[in-house]
Amino acid sequence: MHEAINWLLITLKAMGYPGIFLLMAMESSVIPIPSELVMPPAGYLAQQGEMNAFVAIICGTAGSLIGAYINYFTAHYLGRPLVLKYGRYVWITEEKFARVEGFFLHHGEISTFIGRLLPVVRHLISLPAGLAGMNHVKFSLYTLLGAGIWVSVLTWIGYFIGQNQELIMRYSHKALIGVVIFSAVLIAVYVKVHRHRSARHDKTAPDRVV
Repeated sequence: MHEAINWLLITLKAMGYPGIFLLMAMESSVIPIPSELVMPPAGYLAQQGEMNAFVAIICGTAGSLIGAYINYFTAHYLGRPLVLKYGRYVWITEEKFARVEGFFLHHGEISTFIGRLLPVVRHLISLPAGLAGMNHVKFSLYTLLGAGIWVSVLTWIGYFIGQNQELIMRYSHKALIGVVIFSAVLIAVYVKVHRHRSARHDKTAPDRVV
């Protein structure tokens, strides 16, 4: 871990903001470069006066969006035939796939936003969005919102803690626990509101028919 952070510090010093953009684009697609090892060093360099924290956050967030779109378009143009062709071997029929896709179209916003905050999930959440053909404005908005929050948290951790790798990882883990709790609460509220709206819609539906 120590060697990885030192390597990233050297890399970011050499490549500057384009390096942040590139590394976060890779992190957001399928290349396993943890954002926890990219943005805190950028925050540390900002604290040393070698970068601007806000510009680093913008570059990291923009890189996350580009990486997410790589997965989005990969799934959108290549994913469906593969899912339908090989899905039958694991009981994924075309009918089931259509229902899953329809659900994502109605609830994809919350999934996309929260997915950007969670490890592992953030690498994969763009795939169902691409398969479902999620609206680009919504996809971009919720991806930027979720990625922006996480990138900002990690950058300021590096800014205030400095180069202490142990403290960076400790507070990154605490931040992760915090966003998991936040995500769980947000999901619970979303499900409750959605069920309430569905129940109210079911009650009023017969009146509209009449």
